[in-house]
Amino acid sequence: MVTEVYLNDVSIPVISFKSEQIESSEGKSLTKITFDFKVRSGEEYHKITTLLYKMNFDVRVPAQEVEFKGTIQNYSTSFTNLYEENNVGVFHLQLIEGA
Repeated sequence: MVTEVYLNDVSIPVISFKSEQIESSEGKSLTKITFDFKVRSGEEYHKITTLLYKMNFDVRVPAQEVEFKGTIQNYSTSFTNLYEENNVGVFHLQLIEGA
C-alpha cells in the first residue's frame, strides 16, 4: 500500500494512490500516477504550491520501488478559502513520466 510519494525529495503523505502504464504517441510505455493528499492552509499550503509550480519533478514511490522524472498532467484542489487559519484541503495530482 502506498502511503507516501516523494517529489524532489519532499515527502507527501497520500490518502489515495493509483499507478498505471500508458503508451506515448511514440509507442513508449510511460508511468502515470494519480494521488490525493491533504494540505493545511498557511505555511504548509505555501510550501506545497511553491513545489508544484516547478511542474517537473524527480518522482519516487518507495512502496512500489518506482522512480521517474515526471510532469504534472492534471492538478486540482478543494481549497475555497486559503486565508482561514487551519483550513484543510485535498489536492489531486496526476504525474506522467517523461519530463
